[in-house]
Amino acid sequence: MSSFDTRLAQANGRLKAGKIGLTIEQRGGRLLLRAMFPPKPDSAKTKPYQQRLTLSYHANPAGLKLAEVEAKAVGALLDAGNFSWEPYQTAPKPLSVADWVQRFERDYFTRRARNAQSETTWRHDYQKVFNTLPADEPLTVQLLHKAIATTTPDTRTRKRFVDVCTRLAKFAALEANFSALRGNYSPAKVQPRSLPSDAAIAEWRSRIPNPAWKRAYGLLACYGLRPHEVFSLNFERFPLIEVGEDTKTGARLVWPLYPEWAETWELQGTLPTVTARNNSDLGSRVTHAFARYKIPFSPYDLRHCWAVRAIEFGLDVSLAAVQMGHSVRIHCDIYHAWITDEIHQRAYAALLANPKRPKPPCA
Repeated sequence: MSSFDTRLAQANGRLKAGKIGLTIEQRGGRLLLRAMFPPKPDSAKTKPYQQRLTLSYHANPAGLKLAEVEAKAVGALLDAGNFSWEPYQTAPKPLSVADWVQRFERDYFTRRARNAQSETTWRHDYQKVFNTLPADEPLTVQLLHKAIATTTPDTRTRKRFVDVCTRLAKFAALEANFSALRGNYSPAKVQPRSLPSDAAIAEWRSRIPNPAWKRAYGLLACYGLRPHEVFSLNFERFPLIEVGEDTKTGARLVWPLYPEWAETWELQGTLPTVTARNNSDLGSRVTHAFARYKIPFSPYDLRHCWAVRAIEFGLDVSLAAVQMGHSVRIHCDIYHAWITDEIHQRAYAALLANPKRPKPPCA
C-alpha cells in the first residue's frame, strides 16, 4: 500500500469514527465523496441513494486534507436535510478525449518502465483503441459505449475495447459498466490453425536461398519463438537458447524440439540485418520475409507447431508455458484445444510401449 493509500484509509477511518456517513474515494488523479445523497435535480428517482460527488481536489496529501474537511461539511448538510447539488453542478468544461488519453498515458508509464516492450504493449493494447475515439470531443460514457459497439461481438477486439475503455473510464472517474458488451470471447474458442506438418516445415526451410533467413526460420521452428525474438538471442548455452530481456515477456530459456534440428541446421551464426524501431517492426520484417519466399504458412504457425510438438514429447504443460513465455492458463486454453485424435493415438501408443507401464492383475 502506498503512503497516499495509507493516508486515505486513515482519513476514512476518522470519518467513520465520527459517524460522518461519507467515504473519500480516488478515481484517476481526483478525489470523490461517496454517500447516500438525495436525487439530483434531473433525476427520476425520489429517494436518496448511493452516489458519488466529484471534487476538484487532486489525489495528493493537500487535496486529501481539503476533501476530509469537505466531507464533514457535506455530512452536516445531509444530517440537517439542507444538502443541495447546485454548488457542485457548475463543473468546469469537461476535458477532451485527447486530454484524458494524455493523462492516462502519463500515469501508465509512471507505473512501469518505458522500454521497447512496454511501448509495444501501449501501442497495440491501448493506443489502437484510443485512436478510434474522437480526440476533440468530451470524454463520456456514451462515447466509449459507442466505440465498443462498433467492434464485432465475441471477438478478441471487442474484449480489448471493453477492457481499455473500462480502464479509461475508471481513470476519468466516470460511472461506467461495459461488462454486458464483453461477450464470450476466449482463446479456447478460436479455431485451431491448419498447421504444417514437421516434414513440411523442414522442406520449406531447405527452399530458402538466403542463409541468414534460413537460420532465422530454423530458430523459429526449433524453439517456437515469437517472430521478433529471433533477433534477441543468447547462444552461450546452445543448444539451449536464452531469449533476451527486451522481448515481449522478458528473458527465458528454451529447449529445442527437435534437438536433431538444432544439431544439423547450423542455427548459430549470422542473422538477417534488419532495421526496426521496436519489436512490432521486427516481427513485420519476418512476416515479409515469409511472403517473399512464398512460404505457405505464417511465422506464428511455427510457434504453434512447437507447442503441439511439446505435447507430443510429453513436456509438462507448466514447463512448456514458461518456455513459450506465457501463462499456463493461456497455454492450456489455446493449445490443449488443438490436440487431434492422431496426437492422442500416438501418445497412447507411446504409453503402451513403455515397459514400466502398469500391468493388469492376473485372473
